[in-house]
Amino acid sequence: MLSAVLAQAAALTVWSGGYGYHRDELYYRMLPSAWGYVDQPPLTPLLARLSTHLADQPWAMRVPATLAAAASVVVLAVITRELGGRRAAQSLTAWGYAFAALPLMLGHLLLTSTVDLPLLLLVVLAVLRGVRGDPVSWIWGGLVVGVTTYNRLLVVVVLVGLVLGVLLLGPRQSLCSRWPWVGAVVALLVGLPNVLYQAAHDWPQLAMGQALAENNAADVRTQLPFLLVVMLGPPLVAVWVVGIGWLLRPERRGSLGFLVVALAALVTFTFVSGAQPHYPIHLLSVAFAAGSVPVAVWLLPRPAWRVGAFVLVVVNAGVSVVLGLPVVPVSSVGSTPVADVSPLVGDQVGWPRYVDQIAQAYRTPTRPAPGAVITSNYGEAGAVARFGPAHGLPHPVSGHNALYELGPPPEGTQAVLMVGYQLRHVNRLFGSCEVVARLDNGLGVDNEEQGAPVAVCRNPRGPWSLLWPRFRHLD
Repeated sequence: MLSAVLAQAAALTVWSGGYGYHRDELYYRMLPSAWGYVDQPPLTPLLARLSTHLADQPWAMRVPATLAAAASVVVLAVITRELGGRRAAQSLTAWGYAFAALPLMLGHLLLTSTVDLPLLLLVVLAVLRGVRGDPVSWIWGGLVVGVTTYNRLLVVVVLVGLVLGVLLLGPRQSLCSRWPWVGAVVALLVGLPNVLYQAAHDWPQLAMGQALAENNAADVRTQLPFLLVVMLGPPLVAVWVVGIGWLLRPERRGSLGFLVVALAALVTFTFVSGAQPHYPIHLLSVAFAAGSVPVAVWLLPRPAWRVGAFVLVVVNAGVSVVLGLPVVPVSSVGSTPVADVSPLVGDQVGWPRYVDQIAQAYRTPTRPAPGAVITSNYGEAGAVARFGPAHGLPHPVSGHNALYELGPPPEGTQAVLMVGYQLRHVNRLFGSCEVVARLDNGLGVDNEEQGAPVAVCRNPRGPWSLLWPRFRHLD
């Protein structure tokens, strides 16, 4: 297990600089300190801001990401041991998961989902030990649940799925003691400030979830079966399918089958909500850990099959490394299918060049000269906030998600530089808008900014306090 953890951490560290910041990382970096935001709780943005004290560079922001990914490998191996897996099963779990597709992709970047990896697995481990009669696990599990609410409220869905599984399949008596209730009180006390923030701000996470569903639901529901196959990698599908069957065998159904119910609940929630397609990865990983137990036992007396399994894990790891880590040079990645297959790659490419082009457009002689830079999305805003000061650009404003709350350009601003595709929706709010440039990363990578217009917009048709709500959008 330790060797897999160290190997993954080494790979993530070596390639931590990579192509550059991800759009979410740039966003987190510029968010002000707060108890929460319209699109997420505060933990991951806090980690992003703290990393800038080490260095204001992508590699520094990836330090907490690497630690989170490595911790998730450890926790999943411990879950395997808790399920009865010996050393071989723990090794299969650790090596298979550490270099599987989505864990490696998320481990490379500081995203909310990256921080979720160890936290949600710790919740599973706590419940697993709790139902087996360890009262202390309910307490520290409640603490983890409370902390996790500051990262993503998905923990509530996971916890409900686990409890539902226990109620349906057992062991029901484990919920009859006072200890699960003590854990629930601990979780509530720790997470209370976050809950109070949500309540005081009209439950913005629900509004954000609805906005994501409106934008993503059709794609999520179409892609979900395919993603269940590729999240850990096709060669590992047989292991987690075996794990589901193994957990549901009569001799284990009443003590461990609740894990399968929780996985089914999470997949159902993902399909119905249509918010984010990768949510099942956490409990899918637990099914993989369960499958490692019987698969390892079956492989031990069969040397030829062990070699075959080793080859499959290595092949899966090799493909995952190419898709999840920046091993393909940035100058060549646009001529490969990597950016098309891995949606996270395109969002790391081109930001300094885009800001160079925005700065050139900002300096274009016009009358009146732009007094502000408005971006269409938080990635563009984060890039201007990070790289713009070197070009003399003002701090950007945007109507996207939490940035809307930071406010519009100063009243009296008669010309702005409008960046991105939102131009088509807001150009009627100005007397004129003239496109002066189009963003081009020069690498042939088709991301959200490629070809986006940069326009000088003059003579707003009203005060900014009235126009600004027209710029707001959640997605």
